[in-house]
Parts: sequence; structure tokens; C-alpha cells
Amino acid sequence: MKGAIITCEGIHYELPELLAWRMEYACGVPCDSFWVECLFRPEDERAYQKAVRFYAVDRGKRVFTGVLDEVEWTQGKQGRRVILTGRSMAALLLDNEAEAADYSTATLEDILRNHVTPYGISVVKKESIPPCQGFSVSAGQSEWQVLYQFCRYHGGVQPRFDQEGRLLLAPFQGTEKILGERVPVTRLTQTERRYGVISEILVRNKSRKTIERVENPAFVAEGGRCRRVITTNGKLGTQAMRYSGRFQLDKSWGTRRSLTIAVPTLFFAWPGDLIRMERTGWSGTWRVRESVVTLDERGSETTLVLGPPEGIF
Repeated sequence: MKGAIITCEGIHYELPELLAWRMEYACGVPCDSFWVECLFRPEDERAYQKAVRFYAVDRGKRVFTGVLDEVEWTQGKQGRRVILTGRSMAALLLDNEAEAADYSTATLEDILRNHVTPYGISVVKKESIPPCQGFSVSAGQSEWQVLYQFCRYHGGVQPRFDQEGRLLLAPFQGTEKILGERVPVTRLTQTERRYGVISEILVRNKSRKTIERVENPAFVAEGGRCRRVITTNGKLGTQAMRYSGRFQLDKSWGTRRSLTIAVPTLFFAWPGDLIRMERTGWSGTWRVRESVVTLDERGSETTLVLGPPEGIF
């Protein structure tokens, strides 16, 4: 794999051979991240000081594009090294605070024009999301929160960034991979967790003075008892869906079961892909929630965190 940086002047510099690196991708976390280490070349120092972007290419395919957050120079027994760390392009939306605003009717075009494209972010695979009545942007919210609330709570679409740094606003369309006996697996762990799984939510509407109870019957039947109380002001559209309770219940239930596997192969699967287990003692279909790809002195590895295929990301 090869890495490169882009300076604030738009100049591309290819990095020396990467000695070690780690790429982290996830469905439910807004920012993917990277960590790379390479030899120090004195002639590159000024380029590092002006670098603002990073991208990586593996076998001719772009596998990461993002914001360069930090450059670190180290000196040790193995000589002088450079370590670069950063996040995906979602970092631009996370790091910038939105201006408070009230939309009588908000469209996807409004949200993109006011909260996304000003940061130089391009959009691909745009799903059709209907206009939202009474959409509000609160003081202190990040641009990412505005985008997420509109797309996820109102439109049912999880916003995310692809490996080329473009915003995707469409359902996951991952591929299916079979994990059979022939695929080497170095680690496999299944977890059943109860902590954080919500059994019921009380939704209090202050303006109407009503209380709505939303339950997770399956978790209640298992003896689960974890209640949350949410208060709304009776707003319509996105806010009403956000505070309905059903979304939070379904999301917490989706984390009930997880399966973690490690495969000594680079980029074995991506978030959103389906993994069909066909191994002795292990069967069923799972969806990739997180993928961590690593190469260091111990070799190469892809660690996947899997969840139920129908789970909310």
C-alpha cells in the first residue's frame, strides 16, 4: 500500500514506504481513522508542515481519504520515523459548529447547501429524502449532527463517507462473503451483552402533557430492565421521529449480539458487507459493523466486528 499527502497549496507528495499502518472503518461511528508510520526524509519536512489531507492506495484502489490531524517525528533505535494520524472527511463536519436556524420546511438540498458543500465535500449516491416540516438546528450542534439528524432520523438513511472521501446518502449495499473452513481465522469471539440495551422508553410531550411508553418485548421477556425518559416540546418532523423512542430501542437492541473475527488478510471486508459463517460450531449471517485493517512487524490482519444483519447502524 502507498500513502500520499496533499498540502494546503494543493501539491501531492508520495510518502516513503509505509513501515506500519492501521485503518479503522465503521458504520455507526461518524469518523473513520488512520495511523501510518514511515521513514523520515529531511526533504519532506516542509511538506509535512503544510499537509492537510492524506490518502492511501492499495493495488490501484483508493482505500482511504481524509483529514491529516497530526504529524509526529520520533527518534529511536530504528532511526528517525514519521507518524501521521487523522480521520475521514467527516472530520470537517464534526469540527465545525453549525449556526442555529429554524426551517419551516427543510429539504435535502437545503441541508447539503448550508451544512456540507461549503467544506468542499462532494456527494454521491444521493437517496431521495422528502422535505421535513419544522426542522430546527440548535446552537452548539456540529454540522455532522445536523446532517445526521436530517438523514437518519427523518429520512432513515445513514450518512457515511466512502474511501475516496465522498459523502454517501444511500442504503448499505455491501457484498456477501462466505467465511468457511478454508479461510484462516486467527481469533473469533462471540459476545452477548445486556449492558446498554434499553427495555423501555418513556416519551414525555410537554406541550400536550402526554406520556408514550415504547417497549422492547424481547428484552423484557429476558428479564431486561433499563428505562430511558425523553422529553419533547411537541415539534413535528425530524424532532418527533428523533424522540419517538423506537429508534433508540432498535439501535440498542442491535448491539445485543456481536461477533469479532480476525483474518490474516488485508481488507477482507468493509462495513456493510454480509459475512456468512460456514465453520464447524459457527453458522449464520452477520453484517460488518467495524473493520480494522493493520500491517506491522507481526504481519497483516483484518479485524471485523459483526452484528445482526438487520441491526441499525
